[in-house]
Amino acid sequence: MLKRSLFVVIFLTSCFFTAFSQEAQPQKELSVAHELSVIIASKFKIPVLTPPPPPPSRWTKGTLLQLGFSQLSLTNWASGGLDNIALNAYVNVYRNYTFEQMFWENRVQIGYGFIQSFGDRYKKSDDKFILDSKVGYKAFEKVFASASFNLRTQMSNGYTYPANADPRLVSGLLAPAYFSLGVGMDYKPTKPLSLNFSPLTGNLVVVSIPELRTRYGNKIDQGAKLELGAQLKIEYKNKILQNTNINSTLNFFSDYLGAPKNIKVYWDLFVDSKINKYFSVNLRTNLVYDDDILIANKEGELAPRLQLKEIFSVGFSYTFGNFKK
Repeated sequence: MLKRSLFVVIFLTSCFFTAFSQEAQPQKELSVAHELSVIIASKFKIPVLTPPPPPPSRWTKGTLLQLGFSQLSLTNWASGGLDNIALNAYVNVYRNYTFEQMFWENRVQIGYGFIQSFGDRYKKSDDKFILDSKVGYKAFEKVFASASFNLRTQMSNGYTYPANADPRLVSGLLAPAYFSLGVGMDYKPTKPLSLNFSPLTGNLVVVSIPELRTRYGNKIDQGAKLELGAQLKIEYKNKILQNTNINSTLNFFSDYLGAPKNIKVYWDLFVDSKINKYFSVNLRTNLVYDDDILIANKEGELAPRLQLKEIFSVGFSYTFGNFKK
C-alpha cells in the first residue's frame, strides 16, 4: 500500500513538472501529460463550507405610529369662530418573548393631543401613558400560571375650564398613577382571546399633588394608597375585516380592603382601518368607572361618575416590525 501511494505521488509530481515545462513553450494545444493532470485534478472535490443558519429569534416586536392634525384659519368670517390647530399623536409598541412553555408579553401605549385656539387658551385633549407586562408558564392545555403588571398615568397637567372662572387643576404627572401587580391564571381558548384572572392583586394609587389626593380616594396626607383584591382582565385582538383590526381590553377589579361590591371598571377599545400604507381611520375609546374618583358636575358637586373618552381621527399611520394591533 505504501509503495502504491509513493508511486502515485511520484507520478503526479512528474506530470506537474512536465506540464509546467510545456507551458513555458508557446503552443496551441495541451500536451498529453497536461491533459492527464487536468483530468486527475478534476476528480478531486473541493468541500464547500456553509455556515449553519442562525437560530430563530424568540422575540417578536412591532411599533405603530399615528398622527392626526387639523388647522382652521378664519378671515372676516361672518358667523364667527377662532383660528385653531389640533394635534393627536399615538404610539403603540410591543415586545414579546416565547420559549417552549413560557411567554413574556410587553406593551407600551403613549397618547397625547391638544387644541390651540388663537384668542383662547391651550387645552389638552388626550394624555396617557400605559405600560403592560405579563409573564406566564404553561400549566396545562391553554392555561398558564401568570403574573401581570400594569402602570397607568398621564404626562402633564390637566385642567377643567368652568365658565367665568379660572382653570382648575385636576391631574398631573403621577397624579394619579395606578400601579398594579397580580398573580393568577391566564386562559387562552383561542388565539385572539385571553382571559386573565388574578385572585391576588395589589394596586397602588399614587397622587403626587396633595390638593388632588381626596379627589382620587386618598387621604390628604396619603401620597400612596394600597388596595388588595381580585382582578379579571379580558383581552381581544383580531383582524375583523381585510384592513380593519380591533383591540379591546376590559378590566374588572374588586378591592378586599375597601368595598368589594363596588367593582372598578376600565375598558379600552381601539379600532383601526387602513386606507393605504400611510393613512388610516381609527377610533379610540376609554371607559372608566371608579367610585373612589370624584368628579364635579355643572353645579360643582363631587361624586363618582361614569367617565368616557372618544377620539376619532383620520391621519398618518405607519407600522414597524410584526405589529399586531
